[in-house]
Amino acid sequence: MLLHVRDRGMAGRLGEKSKMTAMLGRKSALPLVSMAAFLAALLAITCTPARAGEPALPPQAARALDEIYGGNPDGGIAIAHAFEESAPQNPLGYTVEAEGMWWKIYCESCEIKWGMVDAWSGGKGAAGDAYLALAGKVIKLANERLAKSDTAEMHLYAGIGWAMEARLYGLRGDHRKTAHAGVQARAECLRALRLDPGMADAEVGLGLYNYYVDTLSPMLKVLRFFMGIPGGNRQEGFRQLQDGISRGVLLPVDARFYLAKDLRTYDHQYQQALTFAEPLAARFPNNPIFLLLAGNLNAELSRDQAASSYFRAALKSSAPDPDCNAHIQKIADSFLAKTNQ
Repeated sequence: MLLHVRDRGMAGRLGEKSKMTAMLGRKSALPLVSMAAFLAALLAITCTPARAGEPALPPQAARALDEIYGGNPDGGIAIAHAFEESAPQNPLGYTVEAEGMWWKIYCESCEIKWGMVDAWSGGKGAAGDAYLALAGKVIKLANERLAKSDTAEMHLYAGIGWAMEARLYGLRGDHRKTAHAGVQARAECLRALRLDPGMADAEVGLGLYNYYVDTLSPMLKVLRFFMGIPGGNRQEGFRQLQDGISRGVLLPVDARFYLAKDLRTYDHQYQQALTFAEPLAARFPNNPIFLLLAGNLNAELSRDQAASSYFRAALKSSAPDPDCNAHIQKIADSFLAKTNQ
Protein backbone atom coordinates (compact mmCIF):
# COMPACT_ATOMS: atom_id res chain seq x y z
CA MET A 1 0.00 0.00 0.00
CA LEU A 2 2.73 2.42 0.91
CA LEU A 3 5.47 1.21 -1.38
CA HIS A 4 6.82 3.65 -3.94
CA VAL A 5 5.24 3.17 -7.37
CA ARG A 6 7.71 3.37 -10.23
CA ASP A 7 5.01 4.29 -12.73
CA ARG A 8 4.44 7.58 -10.95
CA GLY A 9 8.06 8.56 -11.31
CA MET A 10 8.06 7.51 -14.96
CA ALA A 11 5.05 9.70 -15.68
CA GLY A 12 6.79 12.63 -14.06
CA ARG A 13 9.99 12.11 -16.07
CA LEU A 14 8.08 11.92 -19.33
CA GLY A 15 6.10 15.01 -18.37
CA GLU A 16 2.97 13.58 -19.94
CA LYS A 17 -0.26 14.31 -18.13
CA SER A 18 -2.06 11.83 -20.39
CA LYS A 19 0.03 8.99 -19.00
CA MET A 20 -0.75 10.10 -15.47
CA THR A 21 -4.45 10.25 -16.28
CA ALA A 22 -4.38 6.72 -17.63
CA MET A 23 -2.63 5.44 -14.52
CA LEU A 24 -5.10 7.16 -12.23
CA GLY A 25 -7.92 5.54 -14.17
CA ARG A 26 -6.41 2.13 -13.29
CA LYS A 27 -6.14 3.17 -9.60
CA SER A 28 -2.44 2.39 -9.69
CA ALA A 29 -0.88 5.80 -9.07
CA LEU A 30 -0.24 8.02 -6.09
CA PRO A 31 -0.71 5.49 -3.26
CA LEU A 32 1.57 7.41 -0.94
CA VAL A 33 -0.09 10.73 -1.68
CA SER A 34 -3.53 9.23 -1.07
CA MET A 35 -2.40 7.77 2.24
CA ALA A 36 -0.80 11.05 3.28
CA ALA A 37 -3.87 13.00 2.26
CA PHE A 38 -6.45 10.98 4.15
CA LEU A 39 -4.26 11.09 7.24
CA ALA A 40 -3.63 14.74 6.82
CA ALA A 41 -7.29 15.58 6.65
CA LEU A 42 -7.99 14.02 10.02
CA LEU A 43 -6.24 16.95 11.69
CA ALA A 44 -7.78 20.17 10.45
CA ILE A 45 -10.25 22.30 12.40
CA THR A 46 -12.72 25.04 11.56
CA CYS A 47 -14.45 27.59 13.73
CA THR A 48 -18.09 26.56 14.06
CA PRO A 49 -20.27 26.49 17.17
CA ALA A 50 -20.25 23.16 19.01
CA ARG A 51 -23.22 20.87 18.53
CA ALA A 52 -24.44 18.02 20.69
CA GLY A 53 -21.91 15.23 20.61
CA GLU A 54 -19.09 17.43 19.30
CA PRO A 55 -16.07 19.04 21.04
CA ALA A 56 -16.47 22.65 22.11
CA LEU A 57 -14.37 25.28 20.35
CA PRO A 58 -13.46 28.21 22.64
CA PRO A 59 -13.46 31.70 21.06
CA GLN A 60 -9.68 32.01 21.40
CA ALA A 61 -9.13 28.79 19.44
CA ALA A 62 -11.72 29.86 16.88
CA ARG A 63 -9.84 33.13 16.29
CA ALA A 64 -6.59 31.24 15.84
CA LEU A 65 -8.15 28.95 13.27
CA ASP A 66 -9.71 31.87 11.41
CA GLU A 67 -6.20 33.27 11.03
CA ILE A 68 -4.79 29.93 9.85
CA TYR A 69 -7.51 29.21 7.29
CA GLY A 70 -7.52 32.86 6.29
CA GLY A 71 -3.93 32.51 5.06
CA ASN A 72 -2.00 33.71 8.14
CA PRO A 73 -0.70 30.60 9.96
CA ASP A 74 1.82 32.58 12.00
CA GLY A 75 -0.95 34.76 13.40
CA GLY A 76 -2.93 31.68 14.35
CA ILE A 77 0.10 30.08 16.00
CA ALA A 78 0.64 33.18 18.16
CA ILE A 79 -2.94 32.99 19.43
CA ALA A 80 -2.54 29.24 20.02
CA HIS A 81 0.49 29.91 22.24
CA ALA A 82 -1.63 32.17 24.45
CA PHE A 83 -4.31 29.48 24.67
CA GLU A 84 -1.68 26.90 25.67
CA GLU A 85 -0.54 29.14 28.52
CA SER A 86 -4.09 29.44 29.83
CA ALA A 87 -4.91 25.73 29.41
CA PRO A 88 -1.62 23.76 29.36
CA GLN A 89 -3.29 20.37 29.84
CA ASN A 90 -5.79 20.84 27.01
CA PRO A 91 -4.67 19.17 23.75
CA LEU A 92 -6.67 21.68 21.69
CA GLY A 93 -4.11 24.49 21.90
CA TYR A 94 -1.26 22.28 20.68
CA THR A 95 -3.52 20.86 17.97
CA VAL A 96 -4.23 24.38 16.71
CA GLU A 97 -0.54 25.28 16.80
CA ALA A 98 0.33 22.17 14.82
CA GLU A 99 -2.42 22.99 12.34
CA GLY A 100 -0.79 26.32 11.66
CA MET A 101 2.60 24.67 11.26
CA TRP A 102 1.14 22.08 8.90
CA TRP A 103 -0.23 24.67 6.45
CA LYS A 104 3.14 26.42 6.41
CA ILE A 105 4.85 23.11 5.59
CA TYR A 106 2.17 22.26 3.04
CA CYS A 107 2.47 25.59 1.24
CA GLU A 108 6.26 25.43 1.15
CA SER A 109 6.02 21.91 -0.33
CA CYS A 110 3.50 22.74 -3.06
CA GLU A 111 4.40 22.26 -6.70
CA ILE A 112 2.77 21.28 -9.98
CA LYS A 113 2.96 17.67 -11.16
CA TRP A 114 0.88 16.21 -13.97
CA GLY A 115 -1.01 19.49 -14.16
CA MET A 116 -2.08 19.31 -10.50
CA VAL A 117 -0.97 21.57 -7.66
CA ASP A 118 -0.33 19.72 -4.40
CA ALA A 119 2.27 19.07 -1.70
CA TRP A 120 3.93 15.97 -3.12
CA SER A 121 6.93 15.67 -0.81
CA GLY A 122 8.73 17.65 1.90
CA GLY A 123 8.44 18.22 5.64
CA LYS A 124 12.07 17.46 6.45
CA GLY A 125 14.23 19.56 8.73
CA ALA A 126 13.62 21.50 11.94
CA ALA A 127 10.08 22.60 11.10
CA GLY A 128 8.97 19.03 10.52
CA ASP A 129 10.67 17.85 13.72
CA ALA A 130 8.94 20.57 15.75
CA TYR A 131 5.63 19.60 14.22
CA LEU A 132 6.15 15.95 15.22
CA ALA A 133 6.97 17.03 18.78
CA LEU A 134 3.61 18.82 18.96
CA ALA A 135 1.85 15.74 17.62
CA GLY A 136 3.42 13.64 20.35
CA LYS A 137 2.28 16.15 22.97
CA VAL A 138 -1.31 16.02 21.73
CA ILE A 139 -1.32 12.22 21.98
CA LYS A 140 0.25 12.31 25.44
CA LEU A 141 -2.21 14.85 26.82
CA ALA A 142 -5.21 13.04 25.33
CA ASN A 143 -4.07 9.72 26.80
CA GLU A 144 -3.54 11.30 30.23
CA ARG A 145 -7.14 12.56 30.17
CA LEU A 146 -8.38 9.17 28.92
CA ALA A 147 -6.70 7.45 31.85
CA LYS A 148 -8.98 9.48 34.14
CA SER A 149 -12.15 9.44 32.02
CA ASP A 150 -12.93 7.54 28.83
CA THR A 151 -14.49 10.19 26.58
CA ALA A 152 -15.19 10.43 22.86
CA GLU A 153 -13.60 13.89 22.71
CA MET A 154 -10.22 12.69 24.02
CA HIS A 155 -10.24 9.69 21.68
CA LEU A 156 -10.81 12.14 18.85
CA TYR A 157 -7.84 14.24 19.96
CA ALA A 158 -5.69 11.11 20.28
CA GLY A 159 -6.67 10.25 16.72
CA ILE A 160 -5.81 13.77 15.62
CA GLY A 161 -2.38 13.46 17.21
CA TRP A 162 -1.67 10.20 15.39
CA ALA A 163 -2.96 11.77 12.18
CA MET A 164 -0.55 14.67 12.65
CA GLU A 165 2.32 12.22 12.74
CA ALA A 166 1.03 10.26 9.79
CA ARG A 167 0.60 13.16 7.42
CA LEU A 168 4.11 14.47 8.09
CA TYR A 169 5.62 10.98 7.67
CA GLY A 170 3.61 10.62 4.47
CA LEU A 171 5.03 13.87 3.12
CA ARG A 172 8.51 12.68 4.04
CA GLY A 173 7.97 9.35 2.30
CA ASP A 174 8.41 7.27 5.47
CA HIS A 175 5.92 4.56 4.53
CA ARG A 176 6.09 2.30 7.58
CA LYS A 177 5.65 5.11 10.08
CA THR A 178 2.82 6.56 7.99
CA ALA A 179 1.00 3.22 7.99
CA HIS A 180 1.48 2.67 11.73
CA ALA A 181 0.26 6.13 12.69
CA GLY A 182 -2.64 5.94 10.24
CA VAL A 183 -3.97 2.71 11.69
CA GLN A 184 -3.72 4.18 15.18
CA ALA A 185 -5.62 7.30 14.07
CA ARG A 186 -8.40 5.20 12.55
CA ALA A 187 -8.69 3.10 15.70
CA GLU A 188 -9.09 6.19 17.88
CA CYS A 189 -11.83 7.57 15.61
CA LEU A 190 -13.68 4.25 15.90
CA ARG A 191 -13.39 4.39 19.70
CA ALA A 192 -14.78 7.93 19.67
CA LEU A 193 -17.79 6.80 17.63
CA ARG A 194 -18.47 3.85 19.91
CA LEU A 195 -18.81 6.29 22.80
CA ASP A 196 -20.62 8.94 20.78
CA PRO A 197 -22.20 7.72 17.51
CA GLY A 198 -23.22 11.28 16.68
CA MET A 199 -19.67 12.66 16.56
CA ALA A 200 -19.53 13.86 12.96
CA ASP A 201 -15.86 14.80 13.11
CA ALA A 202 -14.85 11.22 13.94
CA GLU A 203 -17.01 10.10 11.04
CA VAL A 204 -15.10 12.49 8.77
CA GLY A 205 -11.86 10.76 9.75
CA LEU A 206 -13.28 7.39 8.82
CA GLY A 207 -14.81 8.80 5.64
CA LEU A 208 -11.44 10.05 4.45
CA TYR A 209 -9.90 6.69 5.23
CA ASN A 210 -12.66 4.82 3.39
CA TYR A 211 -12.36 7.04 0.35
CA TYR A 212 -8.60 6.94 -0.08
CA VAL A 213 -7.95 3.30 0.71
CA ASP A 214 -10.50 2.31 -1.93
CA THR A 215 -8.50 4.17 -4.61
CA LEU A 216 -5.54 1.78 -4.29
CA SER A 217 -4.64 -0.61 -7.09
CA PRO A 218 -5.44 -4.35 -6.69
CA MET A 219 -1.76 -5.11 -6.08
CA LEU A 220 -1.52 -2.55 -3.31
CA LYS A 221 -4.76 -3.79 -1.78
CA VAL A 222 -3.18 -7.22 -1.50
CA LEU A 223 -0.17 -5.67 0.23
CA ARG A 224 -2.52 -3.72 2.49
CA PHE A 225 -4.18 -7.00 3.51
CA PHE A 226 -0.89 -8.64 4.44
CA MET A 227 0.23 -5.52 6.31
CA GLY A 228 -2.92 -5.66 8.43
CA ILE A 229 -4.26 -2.31 7.21
CA PRO A 230 -8.09 -2.19 7.12
CA GLY A 231 -9.86 -1.77 3.79
CA GLY A 232 -12.12 1.05 2.67
CA ASN A 233 -15.23 1.87 0.65
CA ARG A 234 -15.19 4.95 -1.56
CA GLN A 235 -18.97 5.39 -1.73
CA GLU A 236 -19.33 5.14 2.03
CA GLY A 237 -16.40 7.50 2.48
CA PHE A 238 -17.96 10.07 0.17
CA ARG A 239 -21.22 9.90 2.13
CA GLN A 240 -19.39 10.31 5.43
CA LEU A 241 -17.43 13.28 4.12
CA GLN A 242 -20.56 15.04 2.90
CA ASP A 243 -22.18 14.48 6.29
CA GLY A 244 -19.09 15.85 8.03
CA ILE A 245 -19.06 18.95 5.83
CA SER A 246 -22.66 19.72 6.79
CA ARG A 247 -22.58 18.69 10.48
CA GLY A 248 -18.98 18.67 11.67
CA VAL A 249 -17.47 21.16 14.09
CA LEU A 250 -13.76 20.42 13.86
CA LEU A 251 -13.27 19.02 10.36
CA PRO A 252 -15.59 20.50 7.70
CA VAL A 253 -12.97 22.83 6.18
CA ASP A 254 -10.43 20.10 5.56
CA ALA A 255 -13.09 17.57 4.60
CA ARG A 256 -14.20 20.01 1.90
CA PHE A 257 -10.63 20.79 0.78
CA TYR A 258 -9.46 17.19 0.48
CA LEU A 259 -12.69 15.97 -1.07
CA ALA A 260 -12.39 18.64 -3.77
CA LYS A 261 -8.71 17.93 -4.34
CA ASP A 262 -9.12 14.20 -4.57
CA LEU A 263 -12.23 14.20 -6.71
CA ARG A 264 -9.89 16.00 -9.11
CA THR A 265 -6.88 13.74 -8.63
CA TYR A 266 -8.42 10.27 -8.49
CA ASP A 267 -11.85 10.56 -10.12
CA HIS A 268 -11.30 13.46 -12.58
CA GLN A 269 -14.67 14.89 -11.51
CA TYR A 270 -13.61 18.50 -11.98
CA GLN A 271 -17.04 20.11 -11.93
CA GLN A 272 -18.11 18.23 -8.82
CA ALA A 273 -14.79 19.05 -7.17
CA LEU A 274 -15.33 22.72 -7.95
CA THR A 275 -18.62 22.74 -6.02
CA PHE A 276 -16.59 21.89 -2.91
CA ALA A 277 -13.56 24.09 -3.63
CA GLU A 278 -15.15 27.40 -4.60
CA PRO A 279 -16.94 27.92 -1.24
CA LEU A 280 -13.53 27.66 0.45
CA ALA A 281 -12.05 30.30 -1.83
CA ALA A 282 -15.09 32.53 -1.22
CA ARG A 283 -14.95 32.15 2.57
CA PHE A 284 -11.16 32.52 2.79
CA PRO A 285 -10.24 34.84 -0.11
CA ASN A 286 -6.71 35.47 1.21
CA ASN A 287 -5.71 31.80 1.45
CA PRO A 288 -3.55 31.16 -1.64
CA ILE A 289 -3.82 27.36 -1.33
CA PHE A 290 -7.60 27.43 -1.65
CA LEU A 291 -7.37 29.94 -4.50
CA LEU A 292 -4.86 27.80 -6.40
CA LEU A 293 -7.07 24.73 -6.08
CA ALA A 294 -10.13 26.58 -7.42
CA GLY A 295 -8.04 27.96 -10.27
CA ASN A 296 -6.59 24.52 -11.03
CA LEU A 297 -10.09 23.02 -11.30
CA ASN A 298 -11.33 25.82 -13.57
CA ALA A 299 -8.29 25.29 -15.78
CA GLU A 300 -9.13 21.59 -16.06
CA LEU A 301 -12.61 22.62 -17.23
CA SER A 302 -11.04 24.97 -19.84
CA ARG A 303 -12.51 28.00 -18.09
CA ASP A 304 -9.40 30.06 -18.61
CA GLN A 305 -10.84 33.41 -17.59
CA ALA A 306 -12.14 32.11 -14.25
CA ALA A 307 -8.92 30.17 -13.67
CA SER A 308 -6.78 33.26 -14.31
CA SER A 309 -8.90 35.26 -11.88
CA TYR A 310 -8.13 32.78 -9.10
CA PHE A 311 -4.43 32.61 -9.96
CA ARG A 312 -4.11 36.40 -9.91
CA ALA A 313 -5.95 36.50 -6.59
CA ALA A 314 -3.44 33.99 -5.23
CA LEU A 315 -0.59 36.27 -6.33
CA LYS A 316 -2.20 39.20 -4.53
CA SER A 317 -2.83 37.23 -1.34
CA SER A 318 0.75 37.83 -0.14
CA ALA A 319 1.22 35.01 2.35
CA PRO A 320 3.29 36.26 5.34
CA ASP A 321 5.73 33.35 4.98
CA PRO A 322 8.40 34.20 2.35
CA ASP A 323 9.02 30.54 1.44
CA CYS A 324 5.30 30.00 0.93
CA ASN A 325 5.09 33.18 -1.12
CA ALA A 326 7.88 31.99 -3.41
CA HIS A 327 6.00 28.76 -4.13
CA ILE A 328 2.70 30.58 -4.72
CA GLN A 329 4.39 32.98 -7.14
CA LYS A 330 5.98 30.17 -9.13
CA ILE A 331 2.83 28.05 -9.30
CA ALA A 332 0.46 30.91 -10.16
CA ASP A 333 2.80 32.25 -12.84
CA SER A 334 3.11 28.80 -14.37
CA PHE A 335 -0.66 28.35 -14.57
CA LEU A 336 -1.18 31.89 -15.93
CA ALA A 337 1.32 31.24 -18.71
CA LYS A 338 -0.80 28.29 -19.83
CA THR A 339 -4.18 30.04 -19.66
CA ASN A 340 -2.95 33.04 -21.69
CA GLN A 341 -5.43 35.29 -19.90
